[in-house]
Amino acid sequence: MYKMERRGREKRGVASLAVVVAVVAVAVSVSALFAGCVEEAEETTTLRIGYQPSTHQTAAMLAAEKGWWEEDLARFGVGKVEMKEFPSGPPEMHAMLAGDLDFAYVGVAPPIAAIYEGLDAKIVAGVQTQGSAIVVRPELAAEYEAKGPQALKGKAIATFPPGSIQHTILSKWLLENGLDPEEDTEIKEMKPGDAATAIGVGTVDAVFLPSPTPTIIAAEGNGVVVEWSGSMWPDHACCCLVASGEMIREHPEVVKQIIRTHIRATEYEIEHPEEAAEIYAKRQGADPTTIKQSLEATDMHWIHDPHLEVKSGLEYASVIYDLNRERYEGKGIEVLGEEEIFDASFYDAVTATEEK
Repeated sequence: MYKMERRGREKRGVASLAVVVAVVAVAVSVSALFAGCVEEAEETTTLRIGYQPSTHQTAAMLAAEKGWWEEDLARFGVGKVEMKEFPSGPPEMHAMLAGDLDFAYVGVAPPIAAIYEGLDAKIVAGVQTQGSAIVVRPELAAEYEAKGPQALKGKAIATFPPGSIQHTILSKWLLENGLDPEEDTEIKEMKPGDAATAIGVGTVDAVFLPSPTPTIIAAEGNGVVVEWSGSMWPDHACCCLVASGEMIREHPEVVKQIIRTHIRATEYEIEHPEEAAEIYAKRQGADPTTIKQSLEATDMHWIHDPHLEVKSGLEYASVIYDLNRERYEGKGIEVLGEEEIFDASFYDAVTATEEK
């Protein structure tokens, strides 16, 4: 739910009647706010959007940098948009489960894993596809070129936690190449910065993370990119835009506007990749040249159509279920279907209107 913050002057009265009047006035102002009234109200609504420090989710940062979130949502009474950064998808979904987020830019797998655990939310727009990479220590590059995935047997690999896109793709890919993720490799959960440091000092042998981390590691001379995720799982969905069930049910027009602004930001970053890289670098304190190199090197594609992520999303749902089958079956949980994961109706309504 929106987080409400009192902004008006508090008037003190000695009579209980004054208190009643004040309460009624606030109730009326809130009612007007959600009706789209532009009159000055005593309450300002804060909308909370989660995201991660990856170029995959540049649209979220670009819209924030240009002030588009507040600009486009003002007519709905939204006075502030709070951007909340998370190191990866699983902790971001924990926050959404706790009711601390209204919307989230996140990988497709984490919300699916969270929906299995009771998250009330749906994917309402696409964000991007592919764009993660395996990076190995320089001295292991020749071995990987000769042996392929088998070169990772017995190696320590840093990636995001279980339930993340990267952990899901890596686990499936290892299994498909005859390696048991738990028995044949040592998968270590790490944040991007920690993983970049770990491969640099040799405490892990490889890293599988989203852009720009692979390019940053390579630029520092600490690794060689040997596999992009598009070759591990062609055309796989990566990040998406999730709306809480409460926003979907109680504030559908706000959901539509969030999607409009997301489309606006996505189209802008596609047309102006250098500026998008500079905005990302500014907000993350990164080197603009390295970020531009990352955008040139990655196999990522920015998108906004959720329909492009349905096929992969359903495959993720099956993979996540298989990885947790015993626990899910014990609770009577079945494999999630499209209607339980996606709600493309808002996107379809927005794009149908824009096409007229």
